[in-house]
Amino acid sequence: MPRIVPLATAAAAAAVTVSSAAAAVPRRVVGDGTRASCTSAAVVRAVARGGEIRFRCGPRPVVIRMAATAKVRNVNPVTIIDGAGLVTLDGVGRRRILYQNTCDRRQGWTTSHCQDQPNPVLVVRRMRFVRGDSTGQAVDGGGGGAIFVRGGRLRVERSRFRDNRCDRVGPDVGGAAIRALSQFRGRPVEIVDSVFRGGRCANGGAISSIGVSWSIVGGEFRDNRATGRGANPARPGTPGGGNGGAVYLDGNTFTLSLRRVTMEGNVAPEGGGAIFFVSNDRTGTATIASSTLRGNPSRGFETRGLPGIFFLGARPPALVEGTRLER
Repeated sequence: MPRIVPLATAAAAAAVTVSSAAAAVPRRVVGDGTRASCTSAAVVRAVARGGEIRFRCGPRPVVIRMAATAKVRNVNPVTIIDGAGLVTLDGVGRRRILYQNTCDRRQGWTTSHCQDQPNPVLVVRRMRFVRGDSTGQAVDGGGGGAIFVRGGRLRVERSRFRDNRCDRVGPDVGGAAIRALSQFRGRPVEIVDSVFRGGRCANGGAISSIGVSWSIVGGEFRDNRATGRGANPARPGTPGGGNGGAVYLDGNTFTLSLRRVTMEGNVAPEGGGAIFFVSNDRTGTATIASSTLRGNPSRGFETRGLPGIFFLGARPPALVEGTRLER
């Protein structure tokens, strides 16, 4: 059965922030004050140059329809993208929106140990990502319809993700909104006060990773769905997938920390309507604090006593006082 632990215990395990890495970086501006100046090409150029990116698109919200994926160059130590709550990047259902990969030589080769390097640091603030789609993208396993990150660090603050997609079937592809791999020294991806809705992917209708830890503080996961069938490894005669309606985490040693998070209406045809967590060597741990998980059906299987969760790790998840798990 899940453990109930004091709130202070979970607080002590909070992730180290990456914000300090962004203390002094060059500033870039997308746009000249008009909506028409805020284009896909301008975003792609700014992201390739790195630094702190802000937008001058006028006083009203703007949707930028991406004609190409914006790619972080590995020579840039820090890239901050701050939309001030007014900017939506739209993948128009055709392409991934944002990409960082320290092991992709096309983005610059900066170290012989690309899978474990501190930079680039990618920080996304007050942005909206809609209709990103990485279907058919096979580099490093695909996934990440809105954001794909391998290597360096990733932090997402006060952002919203809606109707993002990745491949519909497959035993391990995942993350309709975010796919993360190989974070520096095993430090967690940090998600703060962000909302994930309407994502669809074989696994992880919102987020997915292999061997990566996550610190998620505040926010919502609603109406995300895993779309595969056959689980992992795939049952004979099936394409595989269907795990983790909202969250799909696999690998060996990694952690999950949820605090003040609501998960509702997420669905998995196989395991973990809300969360699928499998630590293959049984060293992974999870803490869920002051959160509500409600109405997240696992159509195939879940862990007894943990509605909406399939969990294999070092010990049952620690449920901090105030957390509610409901069918």
